[in-house]
Amino acid sequence: MDIKSNQQLLKGLQTPHSGRKFTPTHPNSSSSRLRSKISRLFRRNNRRFTEGWYYRLTLPEYNESFVFIFSIEDAGRFIKGKKSPLTLACMQLLGPGDTYLVQSDEDDTKFWGWKYAQGLGCTFEWKNNDDDDAKRNIAAMTPEEWRDRVKSGFQILPFHLQGRLNGHDGSLGGVKSNQGIPGKAEYDICLRPVAGWGQYPPLSSQLHQPNGSSSSQSYRQFSTAGWLARFPVFEPHWQITMAHARATGSLNWNGTVYEFEDAPFYGEKNWGGAFPTKWYWSQCNSFDGYADLSFTAGGGIRTLPFSFLPGKRTETLGLIGIHYQGKFYEFVPWTSHSEWEVDPWGTWKFRGRCTDNKGGQKFEVDVLVTTGEDVPGVLLRAPTKDEGMQYFCRDSGFGHIILTLWMLEWDSSGDYIRSPNKPPLIDKATSFQCTVEVGGGPWWSTWKVKSQMSPILRKLIRLPYAFRKP
Repeated sequence: MDIKSNQQLLKGLQTPHSGRKFTPTHPNSSSSRLRSKISRLFRRNNRRFTEGWYYRLTLPEYNESFVFIFSIEDAGRFIKGKKSPLTLACMQLLGPGDTYLVQSDEDDTKFWGWKYAQGLGCTFEWKNNDDDDAKRNIAAMTPEEWRDRVKSGFQILPFHLQGRLNGHDGSLGGVKSNQGIPGKAEYDICLRPVAGWGQYPPLSSQLHQPNGSSSSQSYRQFSTAGWLARFPVFEPHWQITMAHARATGSLNWNGTVYEFEDAPFYGEKNWGGAFPTKWYWSQCNSFDGYADLSFTAGGGIRTLPFSFLPGKRTETLGLIGIHYQGKFYEFVPWTSHSEWEVDPWGTWKFRGRCTDNKGGQKFEVDVLVTTGEDVPGVLLRAPTKDEGMQYFCRDSGFGHIILTLWMLEWDSSGDYIRSPNKPPLIDKATSFQCTVEVGGGPWWSTWKVKSQMSPILRKLIRLPYAFRKP
């Protein structure tokens, strides 16, 4: 794509919260020393705070997928005048056969981030051991500069992802340097966003535009967790930034090289004090026969605001999002009904039903994801409130998903039913490369829940929907 096409695409598909939420301590940060001191005293820096970015690359031709997780914890945080012991910049990679590599650094000043767009990075080590003060002031670089100057680290730009990991096997050792069996990975990937979190130009129309660009039409994108996500009300916050994208490039995992073109790619982020006490998550955008289909589901137990007051302190919520042929089918607690049945491992069942009067069409979805007995998953680290990065969730990229989406219509019985004279909009779309996750706990038995939001919060978060066009 040319620069103009990139700018149009970024304008039309960039979601809210794409920029950083943490206060950077990188020397090249726009915050002055005075502002940093003020921030330390009055803002997030005197409380626990973590921000993480998750990206997934699916390679159907190799029957593999790769996950890239970048996080910064307690940047600039001091406790009783001392640097937080939980401060950490970290890169985690999940690779072939659910293998796992990690590299980290306790120097948070190496981590930088853009405030208004997807741009972040961390240079663990420069080439030629040239770690002088001038190098430390460098943040974003062109992909060419980055290749020439960085020995280990990562950089994410709106249309490019690259990194070099010189770390160790994360499944056998600790998270910090030299705490496991050595391992290496290198990746250099060009990105073409297809869908954010909202309506988008269908993939078929993008393929017929010059240079693969989309039209100049603007598509409104939404906060995954609603408009209150801009405030520190519920934590952690969650935003899907790229529900669907295409990736071209190469990846070297411990000496094995993977090359790919227009491969499915996905991105999201979290921020806040820590992860939920218990959660599930699933994602897939590599379906057989459905190139322009992306699915995400997630849910968990979150703390309610003002939880120090008498009464209910937590609520259990879930959502489902489907992007298909330019349309966004959203099942969220404030406009829809959803339920799930998730085993400690092996089975994830989701159902969503949207009959909201403020919307246009009414629809319903059924999703079943399973893993075989030969897919135990891998334990991954996630930020915890008091102990930092700890083994806290189990993931796999080898889930078998079956997804069906129906349109609903009004019936004389007085309810919406699946359209009897029309086939499903999506009829049993399948894939064997669905990512699944369970986290937190306890997971003693099947977790079966109907998502229910507090009536007061439901009304509050629905306010923008009064002005949303169908």
